[in-house]
Amino acid sequence: MAPLKAVFLAHTAAPSGAELATLRLLSAMPAGRTAVLYTEDGPMLRQMAARGIETRVVTNSFDSRAMTIDKAGIRSLLAGATGLLRLGWTLGATVRDLDATVLVAGSTKAMLMGAVAARRARVPLVWHVHDRVSRDYFGRALALVIRVMGWVVARGVIANSRGTLASLYTWRRAAVVAYPGVEFPPDNETAAEESVLSREPRPQEQRPAGETIIAVVGRLAPWKGQDLFLRALADVKTLPREVFLVGGTFFDEEPYRAELEVHATALDLPVTFTGHVDDPESYLRHADILVHCSVLPEPFGQVVVEGMRAGCAVIATRPGGPEEIVEPGVNGLLVTAGDRAGLTRALDTLIADRELRVKLADAARVRSRDFDVAESGRIVTDFLTGLPGKRWRRG
Repeated sequence: MAPLKAVFLAHTAAPSGAELATLRLLSAMPAGRTAVLYTEDGPMLRQMAARGIETRVVTNSFDSRAMTIDKAGIRSLLAGATGLLRLGWTLGATVRDLDATVLVAGSTKAMLMGAVAARRARVPLVWHVHDRVSRDYFGRALALVIRVMGWVVARGVIANSRGTLASLYTWRRAAVVAYPGVEFPPDNETAAEESVLSREPRPQEQRPAGETIIAVVGRLAPWKGQDLFLRALADVKTLPREVFLVGGTFFDEEPYRAELEVHATALDLPVTFTGHVDDPESYLRHADILVHCSVLPEPFGQVVVEGMRAGCAVIATRPGGPEEIVEPGVNGLLVTAGDRAGLTRALDTLIADRELRVKLADAARVRSRDFDVAESGRIVTDFLTGLPGKRWRRG
C-alpha cells in the first residue's frame, strides 16, 4: 500500500472559517503527506505555502464561486453543476500528478468537482463537511439532494461536529468527527506553559463593568447575527467601553456591513469594525467577553474555542456546535439563537458580574485544551490512512 498522500480540494482561496480550519488541520498532519488544490488564486495559497504545505491552482473559464449553492434552487444547481463537473475532469489530472492516495473535498462544490476528479485519478473521495446539511441552510429539497449526492460519491465523511455528522447520510460509509481545533505549543512546551497558566492571570485582567470590552468575531453575514447583537447591546443596562466587530465580508455580502454600520451609528454604540484580520487572537486577548451570536445552528463554532483559549468569558448560541463546547454556567453561557432579549440578559449578567467573568474565563481556558488541533490531525491522519481501498489500481 502506498504511503498516505491526501490532497485537499477547495473551491475558494478566501480566508473564511473552513479554509482557516483546514490550514490548521494540515499543519497538524505529517509533513509531506498533504497538499491543497485550489480552483482560484487567493490569500490561502500564500498562507499554506508559508507553512510549507504543497499547493496547486487549477482554473478554467468556469468560476466555481459564481454558483452560490446555499442560495440556489434545484434548477440553477443542476445548471451550475455541469461547469463544476467539467472543472473536476481537469482537476483529476492534477490529483493524479500529485500522486494522491485520497482526495478530500472541503465543501459541497468541491465534492461535486471531486467526484469527477477522484474518478479520473482513481482514488477514493472523502467529503470534509464544514456545514450542517439541513433545511435551515439549503432548504428541504436541496439539503436532501446534497445528502444523497454525498452518500453516493464519497467513500468516507469527516464532520466538524457531532451535529454536522447527524445531518448527513452515513449508512455503510466510513465516518469520523474531527473538531476544527486550535493551535497550542508542541507537547514538549505544554507542561511549561501549563505551569505558567496556573500561576499567572489571563493576559488581560477582567475589567469593571463600565470598562468592559466585547469582541464579536466572524465573517459579517446575516446568519452570523451581528445585527441582532447590536440591537441586543442597545438594551443593556451598562454599555461596554468598546466593542470590536472582527471580520470581513466575502461572497457578495458587503451590503450587510454597510447595514451594520448604519445600525451602530443610529443606536450610538461604541463599535469598531476591524475588517478581516488573519489572526483575531490579539483582539480576543484584549477583550473581556466574546459573543457568538449566530441565528442559525452553528456547524461547530471554532471562534468560541479561540475565545476560550484567549481567556474571554463566552456567550454563544444554541442549538448547534457550541453546545458541544460550552457547559452553561461552568465555562460560558448559552442563549437560544435569535433570542434578542435572552442575549441582552446574558450581556447584562456578564457585564455586571466581574467575578463570574473571571470564573467562566478561567474554566474556559482549561476547556479549550480539549480542542487541540494536534488531536484532530491525528484523528484525520488515522482515518485517511485506514480508509478501505485507499488507492485504486491503475489500469
